[in-house]
Amino acid sequence: MKETIDLFGKILTNILTALYEPFGFSLLLSFFAMFFYLYAYEPTAAGKGWKSAIVTWYQKFKESVFFRKMFLLVFVTSMILFRTLLNRNLWLNPLSNVMGGWGIWETVNGEQKLTTECIENVIMMVPFTSMVIWTFQEKVGSSWKKILWYSGKVAFIFSISIEVLQLLLRLGTFQLSDIFYNTVGGVLGGLMYCALMKARKRL
Repeated sequence: MKETIDLFGKILTNILTALYEPFGFSLLLSFFAMFFYLYAYEPTAAGKGWKSAIVTWYQKFKESVFFRKMFLLVFVTSMILFRTLLNRNLWLNPLSNVMGGWGIWETVNGEQKLTTECIENVIMMVPFTSMVIWTFQEKVGSSWKKILWYSGKVAFIFSISIEVLQLLLRLGTFQLSDIFYNTVGGVLGGLMYCALMKARKRL
């Protein structure tokens, strides 16, 4: 029993650390990214100095639901990019481990070591696809089959893009297991969105 509790404690610690590290950076990046959004779509209101831009940003965030959705989507996306691309060391051979790791244990120098990469890959895609569907819910529709298909497709394409960039930029290794677990996480995100919308309708 104690070993099981210790195992779950290590997994939880690794996951929380993975979420905590990029939090401040992602929040700041999302804040500035939405300034770019304002200048792209409302240059008249935002392009009158930095004070006017901050006031416009605050008003837009307060009044527009879509603006808040976009802010959260950029935040979640930047959290993923920080973990997968922006905070990675260069690798000499990005194709050194194409199959990747499929479990929570890996063998290093003959010793079994705990790794939570597969769990992290699933978890980080759940809020991402949920936010994508929530932000563009009018285009996706309300059919649960369509939502699951769309969430899986978005997660698969996004994961493939990250893995290809890791390969080209030598920031990590190209791994098929990452694509699989990310896609699973994307589908789970679609399921979570469906469950939340169903619960919301009942309330």
